[in-house]
Amino acid sequence: MGKTSDNASKQKSSSQQIDVAIRIGLIALLAFWSLYIAAPFVVPVIWGIIIAVGSYPLHRLIQSKLGLSNALSATFYTLLLLALLITPTVMLSGALINEAQSLTAKVNKGTFTIPPPPASVKEWPLIGEKASAFWLDTSQNPKETLRTVQPQLQQMVKWLIKTAAGAGFTVLMFIFSIIIAGVFLATAAKGRRAAEAIMTRLVGENGKRMTDLAQATVTSVVNGILGIAILQALLAGLGFMAMGIPGAGVLALICLVLAVVQIDILIILIPLSIYAFSTAGTGVAIMFLVWNIAVGLMNNVLKPILLGRGVKAPMAVIFIGAIGGMLAHGIIGLFIGAVVFVLGYTLFMVWLDEADTASTTGKSSTS
Repeated sequence: MGKTSDNASKQKSSSQQIDVAIRIGLIALLAFWSLYIAAPFVVPVIWGIIIAVGSYPLHRLIQSKLGLSNALSATFYTLLLLALLITPTVMLSGALINEAQSLTAKVNKGTFTIPPPPASVKEWPLIGEKASAFWLDTSQNPKETLRTVQPQLQQMVKWLIKTAAGAGFTVLMFIFSIIIAGVFLATAAKGRRAAEAIMTRLVGENGKRMTDLAQATVTSVVNGILGIAILQALLAGLGFMAMGIPGAGVLALICLVLAVVQIDILIILIPLSIYAFSTAGTGVAIMFLVWNIAVGLMNNVLKPILLGRGVKAPMAVIFIGAIGGMLAHGIIGLFIGAVVFVLGYTLFMVWLDEADTASTTGKSSTS
């Protein structure tokens, strides 16, 4: 009887293990399938959440000033964002696409040329003579002069073509993300409770504090880094287009990347301002210079105000997140990567600090 009972127990245990394995397998299959179905929407939804969290204080301010309901305030704010951001974004995206198409056609046909330098280039202080000579050599024989950087130039052209090809899709994703952000803003209270509940399940009693920290971090990155970067790139790009600067869309994109990774865009704006004195009237060139200085210094003025206490991440963390995100998900990934990487870094450092504190407290109590 004892052996029979043991065999029955083993068979029951084995059957239970098989049932558990089947359930785990089915759950894993369902989770994988769900993620696969939702994959095309993951990036815009995450970007929408980031926009909603980052712009929530401004949304609340508009709501209190206008006395609107939460839904009406979210709708008004969404339309305002679309009106302010989409029009210049579409203009610069169109310029980028046209420039990429024109550059590709010239490179393929072998008709790529560089105009000779204006005579006033020689009058530039310190670098005038050398800059004029190099520019003249490049314009007379661009293939020979640029031969040393030809592989890098080809890679840059390929990247530019790929970026331009996805510019239209990026604008649509941007619009979709802003609309999603409006939906999240209209249900902000429920979203906050859900985020707090999830964080509590993950980290226990510190869930509320970690949720507050995550919200502060996202808000600071969106307003103090991404918001200023987008504003600088849009204003700089509009200035390029107004002055008829060649490659305005490409230059605006470069300014955007530099601003996100916390490199001063004045390194682009000042040379272009000097170039404007060679191609435009003195009065117009001075206005362009003043405009560029104001746009370039905007980061120094607004960043201390908007960045707040939420972000203490090194520039290397922002750089890796932004560039890695862009390589993985295109232009929108430039923003998402910076936010997600900084958020992960911040939460990880808090977790390490808590572990160190707990270890120190344990040693003190033991001694």
